[in-house]
Amino acid sequence: MKNKTDELWLTHFEKSGKISSPDYTETMEYFSNFERYSRYAKMKTFGYSAQGRELKVLVVAKDNDFTPKQAKRNGKGIILVQNGIHPGEIEGKDAWMLLLREILISKGKEKLLDNVVILLIPILNVDGHERTSEYNRPNQNGPVNMGWRTTSTNLNLNRDYLKADTPEMKSLLKLFSQWLPDFIIDNHTTNGADYQYHITYGIERHQNINSRLADWSENKLMPYVLSKVEGDGFLTAPYVETKTGNLFDGIIAWAAPPRLSTGYSAAQNRVCLLVETHSLKPFENRVYSTKSMNTAVLEFISKHVKELKLLNLNSDKNVVKEYASAKNAFPLGFEGKPDFELMKFKGFESFTDESDITGNGVIRYTDIPTEFNIPFYNQVEVTKRIDVPACYVIPKQFKEIIRISKLHGIKVHQVKDDVALNLQKYKFVEHEFAPRPYEGRLMVSVKCNSFSEKVNVEKGSYLILTNQRTLKVIVNLFEPEGIDSFVSWGFFNAFFERKEYAEAYVFEPIAKQMLKDDKGLEIEFNDLLGKDESFRNDPYRRLDFFYTRSKYFDSGEKVYPIFRCFDKSIKKLVKL
Repeated sequence: MKNKTDELWLTHFEKSGKISSPDYTETMEYFSNFERYSRYAKMKTFGYSAQGRELKVLVVAKDNDFTPKQAKRNGKGIILVQNGIHPGEIEGKDAWMLLLREILISKGKEKLLDNVVILLIPILNVDGHERTSEYNRPNQNGPVNMGWRTTSTNLNLNRDYLKADTPEMKSLLKLFSQWLPDFIIDNHTTNGADYQYHITYGIERHQNINSRLADWSENKLMPYVLSKVEGDGFLTAPYVETKTGNLFDGIIAWAAPPRLSTGYSAAQNRVCLLVETHSLKPFENRVYSTKSMNTAVLEFISKHVKELKLLNLNSDKNVVKEYASAKNAFPLGFEGKPDFELMKFKGFESFTDESDITGNGVIRYTDIPTEFNIPFYNQVEVTKRIDVPACYVIPKQFKEIIRISKLHGIKVHQVKDDVALNLQKYKFVEHEFAPRPYEGRLMVSVKCNSFSEKVNVEKGSYLILTNQRTLKVIVNLFEPEGIDSFVSWGFFNAFFERKEYAEAYVFEPIAKQMLKDDKGLEIEFNDLLGKDESFRNDPYRRLDFFYTRSKYFDSGEKVYPIFRCFDKSIKKLVKL
């Protein structure tokens, strides 16, 4: 850079007195300038938003490593950085303008590129970014105008990683699968309580991620990063998510589900660092603290690329070894344990004020610093484990399920000829729909029983073998009791519906004949009449007792139409 005031490289943030952030057009122009002025940067379009805006990624690399193949051939660590998944929380974009200026233009930090390739997404939710207003985030101190949390279709991208309803997420998953990054940074701003910390972080440490990756993150990466950030003058802490809404009841570090960036990366055998600045700190502070933490991550990874890549490779191999080969039970459900450790928390003195508006107490924070001990709940137990099949069998009519699976980097095969197979099926024995839609879908929680049955699998049906590096993603998608499965997200809600019925005047004579023909059925019916008053007084349930046990009943009702196969020889049936 010729001088510090060079107009080309002075950012909108700096020109505004560090209180404002640029719009989409100005943002992309600034990042495109890096491509024009440096041979180490290439701007690429990796998709389009629902409103037709380009999704851009700036690939920053030495040695012409601008493709996944070339980067991996040269042993580079691939770091994916995403900003603006929630565009009101936008300081990551401005921080990276400053950081890339130091790497590519003034070249003071150029050595950071010696061992890594950076995939920098300036804005992920570009439509939400352009729905700008000074009133979008009432809990936030600047910038002057900020974007909207959701996309133009009103969906939260940081709930969309597994179900992939949005064009933005579909494009991101395709980019992820093409490059398969070694590390992910997701830059945000938090809400909630007021405290002294300028920046907090979340990183997976529980049973949803490879234990060696968790150990490396917690005991090697983060001590270095936090030391550097604190050295830059910013107070740090683990992400502050309260257990009850009251800070004094403690904070939790949970196992993030795969709908979120950190949980999804863990399912892909990768580490994602969630960066959360504090919404009440000035925008300037948030930009520079984000820059500090992102820079520290780059510094550490550039020095330990071989170690990280080896850990990732072993994590990919171990997930297959542990669950597909050794047949260990897969952890599908998690819950926080009551155990905690005390954490000295840097907060502000506060008091509760009775409010005529709310009719309740409202917390008032002062600007007086104080320290106090709070519980830190940072242990998780596995509440649900399942045996992983050799493969999942998906009938050919479920093409949308297959399209989404492929976006995740899952290898899919097709059956070469019609074949009869002994497969395991699930029947939904309990199900409960959410009382209202969530992220555009009516979610459902289920409990299942399994049974085996010979199934005629048609030519063209899909097989997803589980002995692949995406095993965790596969299981989370296809096991119906998983919190983010296709079933949970409502992709199969039609299979909870009854499609044919029996009229009483038609079926009552059939029921009488069934009683005559089956003494066991008569005993069961009379037993229910005797002990279940609600059954006895419900004509519909009484008739349904016979209908569901008759040859007229739909055997597919409440049966999950995706099947499990435990026979490894099934590989012979697919076009490998």
